[in-house]
Amino acid sequence: MWAPHAQRVEVLVRGVRHPMASGADGWFDVAVDGAGPGDDYAYALDGGPPRPDPRSPWQPHGVHGPSRLVDHAAFRWTDGAWRGAPLAAAVLYELHVGTFTPQGTFEAAIEKLPALVDLGVTAVELMPVAEFPGMRGWGYDGVDLWAPHHAYGEPDGLKRLVDACHAHGLAVVLDVVYNHLGPDGNYLGEFGPYFIDRYTTPWGPAVNLDGPGSPEVRAFFLDNASMWLRDYHVDGLRLDAVHAIIDNSAVHFLEELAERVEVLGAALGRTLWVVAESDLNDPRLVSARDAGGHGLDAQWNDDFHHALHTVLTGERTGYYEDFGTLADLAKALERAFVYDRRFSRHRRRTHGRAPLGLSGHRFLGYLQNHDQIGNRARGERSAALVGAGHLKIAAALVLTAPFIPLLFMGEEWAASTPFLYFTDHEDPKLAEAVREGRRREFAAFGWRPDDVPDPHVPESFARSKLRWEERTAPPHADLLDWHRRLLTLRRGHPALTDGRLDAVTVRYDERARWLVLERGDVTVACNFADAPVELTAGRALRTLLASVSAASADGERLRLAPASVVVGVAGGP
Repeated sequence: MWAPHAQRVEVLVRGVRHPMASGADGWFDVAVDGAGPGDDYAYALDGGPPRPDPRSPWQPHGVHGPSRLVDHAAFRWTDGAWRGAPLAAAVLYELHVGTFTPQGTFEAAIEKLPALVDLGVTAVELMPVAEFPGMRGWGYDGVDLWAPHHAYGEPDGLKRLVDACHAHGLAVVLDVVYNHLGPDGNYLGEFGPYFIDRYTTPWGPAVNLDGPGSPEVRAFFLDNASMWLRDYHVDGLRLDAVHAIIDNSAVHFLEELAERVEVLGAALGRTLWVVAESDLNDPRLVSARDAGGHGLDAQWNDDFHHALHTVLTGERTGYYEDFGTLADLAKALERAFVYDRRFSRHRRRTHGRAPLGLSGHRFLGYLQNHDQIGNRARGERSAALVGAGHLKIAAALVLTAPFIPLLFMGEEWAASTPFLYFTDHEDPKLAEAVREGRRREFAAFGWRPDDVPDPHVPESFARSKLRWEERTAPPHADLLDWHRRLLTLRRGHPALTDGRLDAVTVRYDERARWLVLERGDVTVACNFADAPVELTAGRALRTLLASVSAASADGERLRLAPASVVVGVAGGP
């Protein structure tokens, strides 16, 4: 145990306290005869109360209870032939384990995997599953980063889910949070200098990645990443809010992490990914290490989301004030970033940098994700904001854009359920602080405090659970079929999986509200307006997909009904 903040450390096993010998650099150790998998244990620092192991593999009694030993080698995997999958060919499906099924468990999620295969996605992205307070939450306030959340099931339950995904040909990406820990059950600071007050983040003191004691702190997070990839056979990691990971070392933590994962992938003989969330619009995240970048595989592209969302909805509050034109959407499709050293009214400064020379495969494109839905006052999905015609346009652009597409659970059938923010803090003061903080946060969007559901009541969690039975009922079945057909189309046309941004051409008319995307031999024509429009394609096309019967590609003519989209291929009638 590394506990440089303590003078004396004891480990408690089966109710017996075992003093640990003090070694160099804050390390303590002891051999406890007979201790093994299934045993509960905890640590006491300087005679204080029991604390969970910072590297606890399982917290069956929650964040304040004892840890439990796990033998990762005991699980019987059946995915020995699985070698991973290339990110460039991926279609990701983000899900929250607790609301994905009525049961909200790893085991229950396995039952829904055939539906994802039938849809045509290739990878499952799990929102954070590391142990967090209470029984329900998004997972971004996790505190035991090595332990799967006990309400979702035991560690073997997560392994069975990953094993089943691989059996269905689905890769697994796990969302991990290395920029902060939650406040409830966070005991790391008692053990050592895990945090540093020289920097601050929206969640408090920053993780100590470059100050005194930082080598062991860095190892804590690097080893954690390796553990999920090695012991749970996860194929990739999605790093939450890397703009809040502050490190002024010559070798940035993210670069070291990318290098560690690359070496591990070679040793395991599997393709591994690291994808980042960042609001910096900084291409160095995904630029090669030998070119001065961090070498991550891809990053989320909020500019594409914001440009698409504002054109569809007309919303212009909060950070949406920087978007809203077809010109912005066209730029996102052709260049990934809209703000590429451009002045941002919302930030009141110049923002971003052009991702010159980078492939579109370095960016994830989406209409919806947990943030863009759950961080609305009422957790409305796009289906609650726009009609079916505009949803089909959005799906067509997401699934034919030059980026790695990501869908959020239920998006494919325009799920009627919201995805609210929900928590389960035991401390009533903390629960109230979260409640009030959410209300203040939404002021920039013009939402009234009374419109914000209480995240702490069980109803907020229950209302967010998917209703799988509605998939076969109108209008949901029609949207589901549209997504299936788009994904089939994507698989059948190499132009749609080509990541070259310089091979993308976009034409648009701001006043008439139409946009035409060309990628190789495929043309995607969208009419956002409430009036029909006819366009000249400039080349002979035949219809591959049309969202309504009144939309078609016929020779060089594109006929578009109001709020419709047609996908055509070069070659004529």
